Amino acid sequence: MIGTVFRSEDVPAEDRFEYWRELVGRTRSSDLISAHTADYWAGYRLMELGPVTVWPSSFLPTRYRRSGKMVRRSDPELYHLTLLLDGGLALEHAGRTDTFGPRDLHMVDGSRPYDLRPADDRDRRAVKGVGVDFPKALLPLPPHLVQELLGRGLSGREGTGALLTEFLIGLDRQAETLQPSDAPRLGTVVLDLVSAWFAQVLDAEAALPQETRGRVTAQRIQAFIRQNLHDPELTPAAIAAAHHISRSYLYRIFQQQSQGETVGAWIRGRRLENARRDLADSSLGTTPIHAVAARWGFPRASEFTRAFRTAYGLSPKEYRLQALSERE
Repeated sequence: MIGTVFRSEDVPAEDRFEYWRELVGRTRSSDLISAHTADYWAGYRLMELGPVTVWPSSFLPTRYRRSGKMVRRSDPELYHLTLLLDGGLALEHAGRTDTFGPRDLHMVDGSRPYDLRPADDRDRRAVKGVGVDFPKALLPLPPHLVQELLGRGLSGREGTGALLTEFLIGLDRQAETLQPSDAPRLGTVVLDLVSAWFAQVLDAEAALPQETRGRVTAQRIQAFIRQNLHDPELTPAAIAAAHHISRSYLYRIFQQQSQGETVGAWIRGRRLENARRDLADSSLGTTPIHAVAARWGFPRASEFTRAFRTAYGLSPKEYRLQALSERE
């Protein structure tokens, strides 16, 4: 497991809001105001990924205000990025006021005052999102360009913004299976995706280091592969064409970012992982094995059986019987 978890129900009711205030203050020093302090609810997972902190959270509508006085008292020189997943927020920051809904992102500079408030603080529906905090010095873009992003609503529904959104959501979903040793690498991926997305929005991609561009291209390619695993025609040539790069460049950046694993091996591994998951799913117990195989890009049952046995030491049928019997 990676990260520490907090749930307000683990704290006496009368202490919950103050405890939440203290927890938030460890990453984002601000005043908290809520109409729901008498019966407050919140929860989060704090994941420290090297210098990057990611914290998926949900909480009753709360206002977060950072004053100039608070900035002068303590300035850790951080940017705060927030992905909103459910609910509505309004932000006043850096001379701008904007509103946000699900799948929107916004960034604030912790060295400046801000006022982040719920769209409707009378609504008791939880606000859900993912916070990302990172040192300003690690963003490889000129501060005068980053200034253009502060306080703006940015869409996480397309392009590199969508890639970042899905990665952040996936971190929370996979937190129980991730290991502390994964943390630095995951932090690098988050920072690369943030940097590439901002550069795309600002039309400043030439300012990014070559290493960052290569890692983000690899992430983009891997996301494309995951979305198309069902297609038996998913080949290196097709992937390279879809990304307007040569096959030789595809092979080079993929091996650099995948610990030497080839494109074909990575595709086969993801297909087998998904097929194994489906075979162990009791709700799919009556789905023919050849249908499971075809769903994940193995049109020939014999090829699937050989690959599965090589990877897991059992035939697909043997694995399904074993997995389902263990669930009974």
